[in-house]
Amino acid sequence: MDGRVDGAGARPELVIFDCDGVLVDSEPISLVRLTEALQRIGVPIDLETVARRFTGTSMTSIMAHIAADYGVPTPEGFVDAVRADTLRAFDAELTAIAGVAEVLATMPESRCVASSSDPQRLRHALSLTGLLPHFDGHVFSATMVARGKPFPDLFLYAAAQMGVAPGACVVIEDSVPGVTAARAAGMPVLGFCGGGHWGHDRAGAALLAAGALRVFDEFTQLPHLLREWDTASR
Repeated sequence: MDGRVDGAGARPELVIFDCDGVLVDSEPISLVRLTEALQRIGVPIDLETVARRFTGTSMTSIMAHIAADYGVPTPEGFVDAVRADTLRAFDAELTAIAGVAEVLATMPESRCVASSSDPQRLRHALSLTGLLPHFDGHVFSATMVARGKPFPDLFLYAAAQMGVAPGACVVIEDSVPGVTAARAAGMPVLGFCGGGHWGHDRAGAALLAAGALRVFDEFTQLPHLLREWDTASR
């Protein structure tokens, strides 16, 4: 898959990473657990639909859509139960995306995480895969802002906390809501489609259509993309 960013120029000051599907290969695990849980409360939905509609979306937004579209309100304790089930599955199955640790260890750019996941899940996933030390505590969750992705709030919050202007950031995202949020925040996006939750060609087309400048499917391509970053292309 062509990952070039045409031209050469100033590197971004801050790289903002989504977590699920970008740093850790969690989406195949969490989407299965969410689908099964929704089916248990009477939502007639399958895994393909859950993946297409809710990848990269916070649980708050997901359950609002479920109530509006299927007429099924969120049972008391449901979200906490899904989270607990997912964390147990992570303990047995979760891995980092191939090449992530090696790339993060040598990246000169400042970096942080901005994810739709709740803080407990974020820290659990990053700790379990050994990636948490690479972010020096700079891990931001959609629970910290009024609106999650596809709204820009989380990315703007992360940039402000890191002291970097939105236009000096680049976002690494694997989902359409995430790309949409970053573009709404005035940030350029590189789309990553190397996770295990959907086909690379379909993912790449969807991310480009949402506004990603380029897509790539091997994490080890990221340093090259950042070296070749062209500020004029933003």
